[in-house]
Amino acid sequence: MKIGPYQLDNQLIVAPMAGVTDLPFRRLCRRLGAGLAVSEMLSSNPLVWKTEKSMSRMDHSGESGIRSVQIAGCEPELMAQAARFNVERGAQIIDINMGCPAKKINKKLAGSALLRHPDLVSQILNAVVAAVEVPVTLKIRTGWDPDSRNGVDIARIAEQSGIAALAVHGRTRQCMYKGEAEYDTIAAIKAAISIPVIANGDIDSPEKARQVLDKTGVDALMIGRPAQGRPWIFREIAHYLETGQHLAPPPQAERQALMQEHLEALHDFYGDERGMRIARKHVGWYLDHQQQPELRRQFNQLDSAAAQRDALAGFFVQFDS
Repeated sequence: MKIGPYQLDNQLIVAPMAGVTDLPFRRLCRRLGAGLAVSEMLSSNPLVWKTEKSMSRMDHSGESGIRSVQIAGCEPELMAQAARFNVERGAQIIDINMGCPAKKINKKLAGSALLRHPDLVSQILNAVVAAVEVPVTLKIRTGWDPDSRNGVDIARIAEQSGIAALAVHGRTRQCMYKGEAEYDTIAAIKAAISIPVIANGDIDSPEKARQVLDKTGVDALMIGRPAQGRPWIFREIAHYLETGQHLAPPPQAERQALMQEHLEALHDFYGDERGMRIARKHVGWYLDHQQQPELRRQFNQLDSAAAQRDALAGFFVQFDS
């Protein structure tokens, strides 16, 4: 699949997730088989660009592959400024968020709230596409609620505005992350437009990936929550799509090494104090996949980076016993 001039290594993309797809996580997913990893959502409000959180989200130092940065907002000119600002700092693709269902985002008329305002969608997309020379992509949901699934209409606006690729989460905003994603709307969107379409939502296994590709005819798949604590899902799916065969799950020793590597990368990237806090959720997801709720509880109570490193080494002994 290509986005503008950029050829992806495969059909698998890491979904942008606020508080998750930071530089350490993107690096890890890319190394474990993702063809593209999209950064965390960045506000179009220039007043917050110099905050610690925004500065870390804009950090692409040493990042391999194509650098795709997601921006969010509702004012066309501010969105255009945000796009230019991030391109000046190394973004090779600008992604626009019109899919986030969070209340604090929607009450500002950003994220999926924009799906109720097609005219404003058009204004934002045209402003951002005109502002930068790099490809601009868009992420949406199928609509605001099940009674107003207007994903096909928004997709046509996106194509007319010069959007280079469209990612669609198979739920409405009202659905949040509840129930099961539906792919009929994504298939209808793919049939309605000629730009690349990316399916997102509940793609949590190699078999599900194959099923969604076959059902929708999309060009690529976007994986978010199923990669939390399981970043090797990308190589498992890539292997299955290429060969039809299952790749053996990573042995325990490799899982342990990846957990340790990820923990240390978070401490290095954020510093001990902030890295310690952020590591709790990531290590927690790994431990959930290990079916270790008690170890997760213990880890969440630790109050220093050094204690986290020591505890993780101790957990490995328990895994091996």
